[in-house]
Formats: sequence, C-alpha cells, structure tokens
Amino acid sequence: MSNDFYTTLGVPKSASQEEIKKAYRKLAHQHHPDKQHGDENKFKEINEAYQVLSDPNKRSQYDQFG
Repeated sequence: MSNDFYTTLGVPKSASQEEIKKAYRKLAHQHHPDKQHGDENKFKEINEAYQVLSDPNKRSQYDQFG
C-alpha cells in the first residue's frame, strides 16, 4: 500500500503507543465492515498500519526502511 501508516492512522511520527492505540480504535470502530457504512478495505489498511506501529520492533524497522 502506498499510504504512509502514520497518515493512515492520522498520527504524527512522534506519537506514543497510547496515541496510536487510541487513533486505531477510533478508526477501526468507524470503518468496521459490520457497521452500516463500514469499509472493509479501509479497515484492513487501518489494521495493517496498527500491526506495524503498535510493535516497537516493527515500528523501528518501518521508520528506518519504510
């Protein structure tokens, strides 16, 4: 995906783990496929971004290599 994970979650690169989790929960709830106007593709994108940014090792690699 061409989107930047930080942009996907709407957080700055300096965001704390708590800020990332809060942004993820809000967006996941908003775009959940089971909701009336849910968007499965957007939901998957949000999940992928969270999987990387919520893991300190993966986040470090992502920040270094993209």
